Parts: sequence; C-alpha cells; structure tokens
Amino acid sequence: MIIKSNPDEIQNYLTDASNYSGKCEAVYIPESEQEIVEIVSRCNADKTKITVAGNGTGLTGGRVPEGGIVLSTEKLNKILEINSNDKYAVVQPSVLLNEFQEEVESRNLFYPPDPTERNCYIGGTVATNASGARTFKYGPTRSYVLGLKIVLPDGRKLRIERGQFIADGSHAIIPTEDGSIISFELPNYEMPATKNAAGYYCKEKMDMIDLFIGSEGTLGIITEIKLKLIDLPKNILSCIIFFNSQEDALDFVEEAVRLSRYTDDSIISARGLELFDKFTLKFLRSDYSNIPENAEAAVWFEQEIDGNEDELISEWMELISKHNGMEEDSWIANDRKEMDKFKDFRHAIALKVNDYMSQRGLKKVGTDVAVPFESFKGFYFDTIKLVCEAGLNYVVYGHAGDSHIHLNMLPDNAEQYNKAIETYRQICSNAVKLKGTVSAEHGIGKLKREYFKLMYNDDVIKKMALIKLAFDTNRILNIGNIFDEKYLT
Repeated sequence: MIIKSNPDEIQNYLTDASNYSGKCEAVYIPESEQEIVEIVSRCNADKTKITVAGNGTGLTGGRVPEGGIVLSTEKLNKILEINSNDKYAVVQPSVLLNEFQEEVESRNLFYPPDPTERNCYIGGTVATNASGARTFKYGPTRSYVLGLKIVLPDGRKLRIERGQFIADGSHAIIPTEDGSIISFELPNYEMPATKNAAGYYCKEKMDMIDLFIGSEGTLGIITEIKLKLIDLPKNILSCIIFFNSQEDALDFVEEAVRLSRYTDDSIISARGLELFDKFTLKFLRSDYSNIPENAEAAVWFEQEIDGNEDELISEWMELISKHNGMEEDSWIANDRKEMDKFKDFRHAIALKVNDYMSQRGLKKVGTDVAVPFESFKGFYFDTIKLVCEAGLNYVVYGHAGDSHIHLNMLPDNAEQYNKAIETYRQICSNAVKLKGTVSAEHGIGKLKREYFKLMYNDDVIKKMALIKLAFDTNRILNIGNIFDEKYLT
C-alpha cells in the first residue's frame, strides 16, 4: 500500500475535469481488495471520511474530497478474464475504458458503452452509469453489468450477480459474504422516462445489482466487475452531415429517431445521433479547416450494416436530401481509421471547452439535461433563447438522438459566470417541468446537488439517504455525493 500526505504529491487527487477542488489529509493507494478492507475498517471505526478517486475525468466533483482521506483504486487495474465463448469479461475497477475496448475488439468482441472521455476507469463508469453516443441503440453501462464485488463502508464484502437478489415488492434484503443481512425499504418515486443518471435507481421488484450501478460510490467501493460483451459489428456506416440551419438538423434527427425506434419496416436504424451547433463548429474549425464556412449545424450518425449497403446508403441520402443536408460537403467514413477520426472530432469539443474554462480559472458550466423525445425540439430552442438573453457565449453539442444536450456556457469573468449559473438553474428547472432530468449521464456528484432538489423533494431525498445509511451507518463514504450531508442525520 502507498500512502501520500505531502501536499505536492496529493494535488492531482484534489480536483477533477470540472475544475472543482477540495482537500484531504492523505491519499491511500491500496494494491488489493484486502488492503481496501483494512483501510475502510479502520476509517469506519475512527469515523474518518473516505472519498474514492477514479481517474479524474468526471465533471461533477464526485471524486473530489471535502476532508478525510482519499482512497485511490489506481493499482487495481487488471483485466482478469475475457471469456470469448460466453461473451463476458471480468475487470478490476481501474482498467481504462479505451484499453479494455481495444482488447475485446481484438478478439472480435464489443463493449458498447462509450462515454466521451474514454480515459476513464471502468469502475467510474459503473458508479455513474455512464453512457455516450451508442447509448441510443445499446443503452447505458447498466445494461452490461453482470456482477460486482464490493467492499462496504464498514469493511464487509458483498458479491452480487445479476438476477441473484430481487426486491420483494419494495422490501430489499442483501446478504453479505460474512452471512450478515442488509435490509431496507425502496422509496416509491417516479424516475424520468428519459436517459437518466440522477439519484438511486429504485423501483419495486428490482434487481438489486441496479441499486449500486449509478450510486456514485456512496454505497460501497467496487473491487471487481463482470461485464457482458457482444459480437463486434463488422461493417458500419459513419457520416457527419452539415446543414444550413439548426432547424433542418433537428428535423433530420427527429425523423431519424422515429425511423430507428418507432417504425417497424424502416431499414434506417441508427446506433448514434449526435448534434453540433454552429458555435461548436466555429470552435472546432481551427483544427478541422474542411468544416464548411456556411454550416449552421452538423449531425454525426452511425449505423451497423447488416444487409444491402447500397440500399441503406440510399435511404440515408434520401433522408439527408429531404432535410436540406449539404450532401456534397458532408463526410463519409470509408474505413475504421476515418471512423476513429470522426470520434476524435466528436470528442474534441469537450476538451476545448475544458481548456477554455481552465484558462479562466472557472468551473465548467455545461448542461447534462435530457427531456422526453416529443418535447426536445421546443426545449432546445427555448434553452438557446435563455442563454442569448443572458448575453452569454455558448456551444451546444451532444446526444440529440436521446433528446440529451450539452450546452456549455462560456463566461469570461466572475460576473458572467454568475449569470451562467443562474441560467443553468433555469434550464434544469425547465427540463424537470417537462419530466426530464438534470443529469442524463454524468451523475450528480457534489456540483449538482442543488439541481437534484429540483427533481425530488426533501421527503424523497431523505428516503434515498436512508438507503445509504443502511450501508454506511457511520456516514464515512463519499459524503456529499448526490445529496447534502444534512440528509444523513
């Protein structure tokens, strides 16, 4: 085990990609599950707070400590098994997502979850139920978690497989490895019927493994993960289409969603639909000079090719033409190398926004909201209007196929930053009124706790907190993630 307490050595553990920062007494880096048990047991006895640190790619302050110690899982970074016959893998929590995906793809297997930041740890993606562009077709991380090994906040260990423990109505019972029982009630509240990563996943007769997925490290420390794999798709159509108007781009996305999800006889079946507004394209143009000067928006889509490729391309081209896409200026990937370049294009904007805010010493102000499909277009333009009325620069990009956008406001100073925060709150409030979510994929962490209260009242949040207390009676693990400490009294 490595222990760091020198201020110069621990600085990298006190912040994340949102520029949120904190403090701690020391950083513990265990090299085995047993060492985690030892650390946790000692901290539980002393009532010392523990914050679990992933790779620092999060955008909500979830890994940022507010006192106590940091427990970094970075040494638990091995792929333990890849079973090609039964299509599953077993990994430790700090395996890098991109390295894992490359390894399974070398075996003609596929792990679909694809967060924008692929240098994240897989444990972090499970803790936040991370998603990405391919979630449109394949669903979020939750859909691929088959089993977990967890060290609980008092040092007990838990092994849970999908289908093993099912709630009896709203009553949940989970046995630990030492034979003790954790028993609690699942609160009855309505989760958004959208892509959602806000709060505990709770419903009657649920599979109890789903409680831990997306719980943001508040219930236990993940030490091992079993993941479902599928066959690697062989042929993929990948295109970036430019448009002369945002309206046309949104209409194109809307019809592509309907054809992919709600039309039985359509051969169009996208696996991802991503939107980029004109300001995003302007931001990217210095690195991608072939972006058309008159483009007001772009859409990146992908589809796996199972049948007649010419017929499929013809259908997409007809849809592009119908919505006034700039056919001659658009990009079509001809091989895997060009597809990877398109992914780099998609991911570049997030990095540029992070750099922009870091240079100004400000925390990122980017929405993670999603709304029901039928409300998306109106919500999109209402949101743009709000930001313009506030006099703020911005870029918009994201998972339009899932009615989920990242609108990043770009304040230049503290005064503009305060305006951005006010506008952000209004955007979140509007999303909730439409039965959407304040966090579709990044979680709540510490930065979004106030917005989480727009979704659920104090009574519901207190019931969620009772679940945490069933696992963490001494209130030591990842305190401050999802809800304020005041709810843990």
